Amino acid sequence: MFDISWTEFLLIGIVALVVIGPKELPGVMRSLGQWTRKIRGMAAEFQNQFQEAMREAEMTDLKKQVDDMASDIKNYDPLKTVREDVETMGKDIEKSFAEPKPADATAAPDPAPAALPETTAAAALAAPEPAATAATAETATLAAEPEHTERTG
Repeated sequence: MFDISWTEFLLIGIVALVVIGPKELPGVMRSLGQWTRKIRGMAAEFQNQFQEAMREAEMTDLKKQVDDMASDIKNYDPLKTVREDVETMGKDIEKSFAEPKPADATAAPDPAPAALPETTAAAALAAPEPAATAATAETATLAAEPEHTERTG
């Protein structure tokens, strides 16, 4: 703090010896030491109080942050967004069912099918199509073949 070299201390000591005198110099040095100790103690106490105030301020800030986080966690609902999405999808589905389908202007509604004579209907049921016959025969062949499984042991 003070830039005093040993030569300056020596000069101060010689002046003090001449001014104060050799008989009273030890008492003055002791009182000077006590004053120095008191001043250093007060400076250390001030520093400690200042550091403690800083720690308390940091702790209050930290406590406030923790309290804010705790309140955010209490108010946090992880299913809230899922519920909202499901509700909006449900409303969209209900809306799509409630809206009438637009009618095609070019297509006319299908009239009721005319009654077929019994002979035509029976012939249609009795004669399967050739592609369907081939697929049915292949399926029947595959179903008739047993599965081959090998057992070791």
